[in-house]
Amino acid sequence: MNSIFLDTINGKPHSRPPVWFMRQAGRVLPSYLALKENHTFWEMMQDPQLAADVTLLPIHDLGTDAAILFSDILVIPYAMGMGLDFTDRGPIFSKPLKDVSNPSSKLNPDGSKLNYIYNAIDAIIEKRPVDIPLIGFCGGPLTVLCYMIQGLSTNHAFPDAINFIYSNKKETKKIIDALTELSIEYLNKQADHKIDVFQLFETHAGLIPTDLYNELFMPSVKKMAAAARARKVPFIFFPKGLSTGLKYLTPEDCDFVSIDWQIELTEARKLVHPEIGLQGNLDPRILYAGQDAIEEKLNTYIEFGAEHKNWIFNLGHGFMPGIPYENAQFLTNWVKNANWKR
Repeated sequence: MNSIFLDTINGKPHSRPPVWFMRQAGRVLPSYLALKENHTFWEMMQDPQLAADVTLLPIHDLGTDAAILFSDILVIPYAMGMGLDFTDRGPIFSKPLKDVSNPSSKLNPDGSKLNYIYNAIDAIIEKRPVDIPLIGFCGGPLTVLCYMIQGLSTNHAFPDAINFIYSNKKETKKIIDALTELSIEYLNKQADHKIDVFQLFETHAGLIPTDLYNELFMPSVKKMAAAARARKVPFIFFPKGLSTGLKYLTPEDCDFVSIDWQIELTEARKLVHPEIGLQGNLDPRILYAGQDAIEEKLNTYIEFGAEHKNWIFNLGHGFMPGIPYENAQFLTNWVKNANWKR
């Protein structure tokens, strides 16, 4: 495949960084919002052809260099027997683990509940342009655990989940082990269906101290990274909020690490092992501003991009609701047409 994205991951520099965005298949795209008027989120995810079409919308509408599977990080707990509904207020479990005694014993992993996702991957591979790689993904262990325990996504401090982690460490480890086992099966199945890259979304890595994250959750990340490496699938880790904890990552943990907007790229580059590439870290909220302000901010990335060729342009988190489509389009075009001085 002739792909600037895959070349960059594999250490082959180009005249510019590749560009794609988290949450690119939705929210800001008029074509996605039109589909949403006639289909629920679940319907779009579970219909392979619809999921494929949504996955590829940003390729056609924005011109990004990679597609990411249209799915959700909570499909794993759904496949573990937790009743899940996607509402206008976000995902809700019918019975969160905080309301269950001995919750690890109540989980019933069934990988066949994820078959619709593999069917969607097959449809994407069939429909995609020949030079567009597909990124598969799943949620990080802490982030998924927080949703499973808390049950609601409206409070992203997850107070009940954090309380549970501190007061039930033994039970927490059992749930993490079950999550990890199914997540690795999920990763391997995605690899079977020919994803090109895998990203682990640890959206809430900053909720707990780094030493506790390293103790409880990094073993899970390492196992998933090893599984990806065994399949020769590049592994991107996105530990949002990890901050100076980035210095503990090794090349065995990931091939690239995605940097959030709370730390400068130059500082992240100093912290992260030199063999690990970087992705990110534009604050998505700048896209609410006018295009002059966006361009002014983008110009600050030129020097970094000129010096560091193992860097993928992305956001420091996903697109936000209400960002103008024109600004997302402007951003993509700017990255692709700027003089990166390489």
